[in-house]
Amino acid sequence: MAAPSLLNWRRVSSFTGPVPRARHGHRAVAIRELMIIFGGGNEGIADELHVYNTVTNQWFLPAVRGDIPPGCAAHGFVCDGTRILVFGGMVEYGRYSNELYELQASRWLWKKVKPQPPPSGLPPCPRLGHSFSLYGNKCYLFAGLANESEDSNNNVPRYLNDFYELELQHGSGVVGWSVPATKGTVPSPRESHTAVIYCKRDSGSPKMYVFGGMCGARLDDLWQLDLETMSWSKPETKGTVPLPRSLHTASVIGNKMYIFGGWVPHKGENTENSPHDCEWRCTSSFSYLNLDTAEWTTLVSDSQEDKKNSRPRPRAGHCAVAIGTRLYFWSGRDGYKKALNSQVCCKDLWYLDTEKPPAPSQVQLIKATTNSFHVKWDEVPTVEGYLLQLNTDLTHQAASPDASAAPNTLGGRTDPHRQGSNSILHNSVSDPANCTKPEHTAVAARGMSLKSKPDSRAADSSVALHSPLAPNTSNNNSCMADMLWKSEVDEICALPATKISRVEAHAAATPFSKETPSNPVAILKAEQWCDVGIFKNNTALVSQFYLLPKGKQSMSKVGNADVPDYSLLKKQDLVPGTVYKFRVAAINGCGIGPFSKLSEFKTCIPGFPGAPSTVRISKNVEGIHLSWEPPTSPSGNILEYSAYLAIRTAQVQDNPSQLVFMRIYCGLKTSCIVTAGQLANAHIDYTSRPAIVFRISAKNEKGYGPATQVRWLQVMETEGPASSPVLPSTDLSSCL
Repeated sequence: MAAPSLLNWRRVSSFTGPVPRARHGHRAVAIRELMIIFGGGNEGIADELHVYNTVTNQWFLPAVRGDIPPGCAAHGFVCDGTRILVFGGMVEYGRYSNELYELQASRWLWKKVKPQPPPSGLPPCPRLGHSFSLYGNKCYLFAGLANESEDSNNNVPRYLNDFYELELQHGSGVVGWSVPATKGTVPSPRESHTAVIYCKRDSGSPKMYVFGGMCGARLDDLWQLDLETMSWSKPETKGTVPLPRSLHTASVIGNKMYIFGGWVPHKGENTENSPHDCEWRCTSSFSYLNLDTAEWTTLVSDSQEDKKNSRPRPRAGHCAVAIGTRLYFWSGRDGYKKALNSQVCCKDLWYLDTEKPPAPSQVQLIKATTNSFHVKWDEVPTVEGYLLQLNTDLTHQAASPDASAAPNTLGGRTDPHRQGSNSILHNSVSDPANCTKPEHTAVAARGMSLKSKPDSRAADSSVALHSPLAPNTSNNNSCMADMLWKSEVDEICALPATKISRVEAHAAATPFSKETPSNPVAILKAEQWCDVGIFKNNTALVSQFYLLPKGKQSMSKVGNADVPDYSLLKKQDLVPGTVYKFRVAAINGCGIGPFSKLSEFKTCIPGFPGAPSTVRISKNVEGIHLSWEPPTSPSGNILEYSAYLAIRTAQVQDNPSQLVFMRIYCGLKTSCIVTAGQLANAHIDYTSRPAIVFRISAKNEKGYGPATQVRWLQVMETEGPASSPVLPSTDLSSCL
């Protein structure tokens, strides 16, 4: 976590959609990038379900159906995959609930569930202000506030410290309540406390941590329950313990429990000698407890002023949710307007990055031309942008092999001269039209089946896949005689509904060629990285980069430092036939994260055909039908196409990154059939998501151009219950 003086709070000021009215006592959970909010009250208890997409900054109201629960406040709210459980809470003044509802967020379907009572004893009584925590297939209910009076208008509060365990069924439904026998001293009765569950990585048993709450007066005690031994204890902590509080939030990110806001005793009040708080106020103090070392760290003190309104103002009864390493805070109340005897609720949404972002995936090639690259990389959640850099070393290219020479082959397989290159296995039959017979016997996968996976993110019925690989400069003895470079890409392509609905395009970089660039470029020293720029999204069209000032090894400083003024730097154009190394880093409020692994691409050489585009895959009785469209830039007459399939070999098992391909088609048609026998011999690539890999390239008078690589995604289904459903795009619009 950044030092207190370096905290970079961000207020979300630009959003769309129906914004929920301000409130307190609501709860929130996260499903991927979605913040889902339910309940709470302000001039009546809210019963709507609101969703905020943290990527698109869009609020929306899903069309819920089923057993829709009544509005409630100070309830339990947990998320298990795409299933949300709601327990208890206040449904109206003085009337509390002990009902349990389940929401299947994949369909926005509510269902009232009735768990079995404990084998001995009663089920939980109606309550509010309890904690409801999930770990594995169990929810843990602790404490809360009950009303002893049967008359809701005559509220007789009773603080609770009972403890229940709720066992869940897989996917949907519950088994029932139980009352575990615990050891040690049980925490005192309380409500409006927090409880989180944390388990040390690679060691230890899960533990539930209870902090604060109130029982007439605010509390600042910390309790720990070992969920394996069911033993309560009070851990000894170091550092400054936060002030006693209730209606605060506790969120776990990594090994830290972040405590924000709440009601605290008024300054000068003797909390040790007073069983009840005479006065209280809201706070904006912010601390965390390292759950491995039991040490408190204060990030924003209770007395720290904020004259610039650069962080959330004091509040209680708000909600907090962690998405990745980012904390979001919404609404809550900031005290009382005593003259009007009404509560003042905050309307603002804030977030705070607690760590620098992780490294993105390798830069991936979508399309290469003679003087540009269209590149992408996998999105990193909750970031504000990406820094893309490149490096080139022309002295390395001078030593590249003569591409016109025939490759060194053995049994039709190219010799992978360079580490990380992809070998190609050619059929030894001399007639290209008969290059379809697999060379290896298919081996069935054990205990699992393969199914094509629908693309939940599909937004267009036909998206071209431009993914050039290495052009073979002039060898006519094999379809792709030269080596394919090591970096591949994943581009998801939407297909028509009648097609198999998920395909990923890949591209490796172009190989070295004997042809030299037509324009000179400044030779950069090794490990001198130049900025391409800072990009909001995870794609970039690269045709230029910024040259480093003399004597500098790098230029970018973002996050608590200066961003380079690109207007003062000289630009350099990309040139044909040149190899460029790329890396990318994500940026958030804490600064620039680590860079990705390196990728290496080569600009195309003029005169060769472009890569085939708009690849489609559909099923038929023989296997699958693979089709494509001619290159958009054929550079002459297309003489033939070749299609390849990555196959299983001992070489791939030893080095999964080094694929071996068999040619399955060679001819003038822009389609071919891939038989079930060939697919049975296919290699399943697990470098990202499981997929079968195809490559397609075109040849003109000069030779083969770059190839389009397509990854046909597979769903690996083991025997047993189905996995959690994917939230459908039809329900969540552009949210997923």
